[in-house]
Amino acid sequence: MARQLDEQIAGRFPVGQRLRVLDVGMGQGTQALRLARAGHQVTGVEQDCTMVSAAREALAAEPEGIRCRVRIIEGDGRDTGVHFLPGSFDVVLCHGVLMYVEEPDALLAGLARMLAPGGLLSLLVRNADALAMRPGLAGDWAATLASFDTSSYRNRLGLDVRADRLDTLTGTLAGIGAPLHAWYGVRVFTDTAADDAAVPDDVEALLAAEERAGRTDPYRRVAALLHLCGVRG
Repeated sequence: MARQLDEQIAGRFPVGQRLRVLDVGMGQGTQALRLARAGHQVTGVEQDCTMVSAAREALAAEPEGIRCRVRIIEGDGRDTGVHFLPGSFDVVLCHGVLMYVEEPDALLAGLARMLAPGGLLSLLVRNADALAMRPGLAGDWAATLASFDTSSYRNRLGLDVRADRLDTLTGTLAGIGAPLHAWYGVRVFTDTAADDAAVPDDVEALLAAEERAGRTDPYRRVAALLHLCGVRG
């Protein structure tokens, strides 16, 4: 996904431009720190205090030149209008968040308002059109059959959450003034890998295969996750 995001940033902004990035639901700060290392100014918003602590710990280990580019706010991503003026950011990330939001339209509309004209909105969501893939590949046929008729699922943390459909989000992005510009599949071949699986020796070949599948039909349509990129008009 990082490669996909970098591709979209490179295609929209001049080389070397220092971008204003908002990372909503920043988690432990993986993308925020990566973008700060690339020279961008990053503001992260996270409401889970454990994740905020992990992000601050990771940030503290960075050189001063990177630390000064990152601001962390403990808060709800639905309250961006409280903290920032409309049009304050060139790039807004919302990765792995929508599955925890029962009604995401208001959140998405708020994120779109944060974008400057021409700004990039990057979403990472669970693919509701492929919920049967994981139980099917595991041979759990009862769960497979049940997955065809729902957009809800139980994640690896044991939480009951929701997934999104490409067609629905395409309509939502158009309605909030940040129409879909590009989309990718994420975890086409590797969704069933254990969380603690060792990094394989041929990891570069694995990443190349995932990247190719993530931009190629029909493979990307059955990916576990969808990466959608909208552009503010």
